[in-house]
Order: sequence, then structure tokens, then C-alpha cells
Amino acid sequence: MKNITENGVYIIGEIGQNHNGSVDIAKLIVELVSRPVYESDFGLQLRPMDAVKLTKRDLKEELTATQMNRPYDSPHSFGATYGAHREFLELNDEQHFEIYTYAKSRGLDFVETLCSRGCLSLLRLFTPDFLKVASRDLTNLPLLEAMAETHIPMILSTGMAGKKELDDALNVITRSHSHISILHCVSQYPTHPDNLNLKTITYLQKHYGQYTIGFSDHTIGISAPVVAVGMGAQVIEKHITIDRNMKGTDQAGSLGPDGVFRMVRDIRVAEKWMGVEDIYIEKEVASAKVKLERSIATKVALQPGDVLKEEHFHLLSPGDGYKWSEKDHLIGKTVVKAIPENELIYPDCIN
Repeated sequence: MKNITENGVYIIGEIGQNHNGSVDIAKLIVELVSRPVYESDFGLQLRPMDAVKLTKRDLKEELTATQMNRPYDSPHSFGATYGAHREFLELNDEQHFEIYTYAKSRGLDFVETLCSRGCLSLLRLFTPDFLKVASRDLTNLPLLEAMAETHIPMILSTGMAGKKELDDALNVITRSHSHISILHCVSQYPTHPDNLNLKTITYLQKHYGQYTIGFSDHTIGISAPVVAVGMGAQVIEKHITIDRNMKGTDQAGSLGPDGVFRMVRDIRVAEKWMGVEDIYIEKEVASAKVKLERSIATKVALQPGDVLKEEHFHLLSPGDGYKWSEKDHLIGKTVVKAIPENELIYPDCIN
């Protein structure tokens, strides 16, 4: 069973419907996600995103007939009715498999959002690394039960859920397995800053700490995922596209190529920032410590035979001499080698 956090923060690029019904566009997004990421100032090559995610719908289990047949007059419409629009955007099982195979060839994991039990048909062709439950389906308990019975690790988004909805979902899934990640999410596109409430991440860590906790982001920009990583999020999910100006309702709120690069770079660098829970002097700081820290120095010139007193002392750089905390060790010592004014007192100068 795959450990989602074995290599650090797990970053998922959500393609969703940004492929606009085209396998070729989906592959271009996969290629974008797999590109190397660099931090130029320190010459670091960083791990790119870990996975891409597609969404599979079964239109027979999607909306009422009235909703499917309603006119859909929008600049982003791919059909005269909402049903025709959805049908245009839907890739079949074989096309999902083709994109899965391409993602694997690029070294990426593959996450699949399944929106109904009928969508499990694609599992006859391949096994995704993770199954994703969309926020709206956290209360779709029959779907959760069917997905859990596959024993494929699952990722849940909480964008439309409170504690009861989350607990009900977990009760169903854990009858089959407990390989679960929970992502804080707000189903507002884009999410207003007043509504993001990233402290839900720490709430989930405290109350659902037996699961992997992460963040599915719908804000504009790349700052929120980096902050979430600083708060301990172990999974980050973000919508991505090759062109934010393309037709489609999610394109403008997604990250384009530059945004993908910057977000992944900043998350990977933030991982390095986190370090370990300790306080210590980094070896790279040692030279600066010697150069800049202060040591006990003479206020006046001292000659052999002088006895050191506290009034002889003040502090000057560099930092390779005695510290003020060691002044009692010096008081009363005899000078054996002349020490000019405003110079450090070293061990070979006293007895």
C-alpha cells in the first residue's frame, strides 16, 4: 500500500475538466506537471508535483433530467444544454487509461475522482494510486462504500462538510480500510480570504490525527498552499491548466505553467525550511558566529602582572574569545602577555 507522505509533502495537480474533452490537452497538462523544478539562488533541483488527478462522471447518475436538459448559455458552454456540455467534457474509461499510462511514463502518480458507482468501471482497466471523493459526495454513502471496498487508498475533501458529515463518511470507509487522507477545503471558487480558515488544518490534526491531513486549495495565487505546509499539511491539491485564458469554468481559477512552477518551488523550499523540532547552531552559521558574535575585550591596555577585574572588560567582535558568561573565570587571573586596549583576551595571555 502506497504511503502518501513517504517523500514529504504530496502535491496533486488537479486537471479536473481543464482538458476540455481532449486527451491531447490532458497529456500537455501531465507534461507540465512533470517538468523539473529549480531554486536558482542555491542551485537546487526540487521534486516536481507527485500526481495528477482526473475526474470521472457517469452522466446517468449525475443530475435530474430537468437539469441535464436545461439550456446552458454561457461563454464556457460546450453544448446547447447542460447535459450536452457535460457529455462533451467527459472522457471515457479508455481515454482515462491512456492519460493514466502517460502520467506513469512521466513518473507521476495518478489520482481519480469518481463521482458515482458507475464510474468504478474504469477500474477494470487500471488501478489508480488513490481514489478521490469530491466535496459534494462526502454524503454519498453508497458511493463511499463501493469505493472503500476496492481497498484503494482514499482522499476526502471537506469543502461541503461539517463534523457530522465527515464522521459519517469515515464510519462507512473504515469498515473496509483506514488508508485515508482528509483535505481541508472550501467549495467557493475562488475562495474569499475571509472564508479560507486554514486553522481547520490544525483542528483536523488534533481530532483526526490517525489520518493524513492536507489542503485542497481554491484560492487565487500560491500563498495559501505554502502557508498550509507551514501548518503541517502533508497533502496539497491545486487546479492546474496549460492556459488560464482557455475556455472552461475552472481555467481562470487554476494555475498556469508559471504558477505551477512557482507553487511547487515554494512548497519544496518551505519543506526544507521546516527542519526539525530543536534549537541548534547550523554548521553553515559557524563562520558568521565567529565573525559577528562578541567576546570579552580590554577597555584599557594591560601589562604582565596586572590582575584582571570586571572594570577591565567590555565586549567586541570577533566571537572566538571568552563570552560574558565566562567573565567570573577571568576575574582574578594574572596577565602574562601584554594585551593592547580594545583587543580580545585569549587563554595564552593569562594565567
